[in-house]
Amino acid sequence: MNKVTVINAEGLVAGRLASVVAKRLLKGERIVIINAEKAIIIGKRKEIIRRFKRRLTWRTYYNPEKRGPKLPKRPDLLLKRMVRGMLPWKKPRGRKAYRRLRVYMGIPPEYEGADYEDVPEARKEFIKLETITLEELAREIGWSPRG
Repeated sequence: MNKVTVINAEGLVAGRLASVVAKRLLKGERIVIINAEKAIIIGKRKEIIRRFKRRLTWRTYYNPEKRGPKLPKRPDLLLKRMVRGMLPWKKPRGRKAYRRLRVYMGIPPEYEGADYEDVPEARKEFIKLETITLEELAREIGWSPRG
């Protein structure tokens, strides 16, 4: 069994993190991402929320009752979907790579004492730009955590 790489997504830019993770998955690594809800998206808050809400309400022309595509609302599944978009997941190689990925909100007990790997490519470099976390975005598009 391959060694598992644990990445803490807190404060990392989601798109940059997804591209780095996708490349490493294709090389055969097993990757676990924790604190997915604390990953950020850079851009104007209202614009990002509007774009994601629009993706939830797409309909087809030939059958208006059928909605699609089905997109996730949970922060961990949003990040996992971003990684999937950067993989050739319709091919066997991409499917196998996608299965090697685990994404969690918070820190699961089995990874509490693990060494977290840093991804310098995904660090936020421009301090003055507006950001939104995946948790805030998920709440805006309709996700509500239990409890």
